[in-house]
Amino acid sequence: MKTYIAEFLGTFALVFCGTGAIVINDVTNGIIGHSGIAITFGLIVAVVIYMFGSISDAHINPAVTLSLALGKQFDKKKVFPYVIAQLSGGFLASILMAFLFKHENLGATLPRSTEMQSFVIEFILTFLLMLVILFVSNKKDISHFTGFAVGATVLLEAMFAGPITGASMNPARSIAPAIVSGNITSLWVYIFATTFGAVLATFTWKYLFHEEKTVATN
Repeated sequence: MKTYIAEFLGTFALVFCGTGAIVINDVTNGIIGHSGIAITFGLIVAVVIYMFGSISDAHINPAVTLSLALGKQFDKKKVFPYVIAQLSGGFLASILMAFLFKHENLGATLPRSTEMQSFVIEFILTFLLMLVILFVSNKKDISHFTGFAVGATVLLEAMFAGPITGASMNPARSIAPAIVSGNITSLWVYIFATTFGAVLATFTWKYLFHEEKTVATN
């Protein structure tokens, strides 16, 4: 139960702070700015990993949880409760944002151009993020840098891709504000692109890591 609570709180913090930065930026006429929003997302991810990483591994992302289970690096029996905890945390954050602010989309991720363009970009963003997560969290000598590395990756990707796709990389981050605000037209993009990207990254890592261990052994 502690792991589920950690996932709930971690995802709540991510959605509340991340989408909160977007909403507050809008209602204050751009005081935070795009760079500030990207930094907020990167920092909250890093902080959550350092807070809850030792309890639940701080997935705070259904795509990460599912892909790890498919790659046999996570107990499949925990996938459903993990995802429920993550989505619940996201929904609570979005509901609270809706209560605090009158905002059209509550920071939901929306394609700037075509859905296919955003799908491809989100797929690539999540693929790269998942590779970083796997490589830095599976080496004992650099595991204490996991929060920094993952947070920096989120910041980097949000910085350059945010204006086009919203830089979701996380179904829970997109589902909650979309449903609470009623902006669900392109939600499928952020569910499937991020999930497929994370799954492909997991199997890519398994192949590369196996090759790396084989070379080291020889």
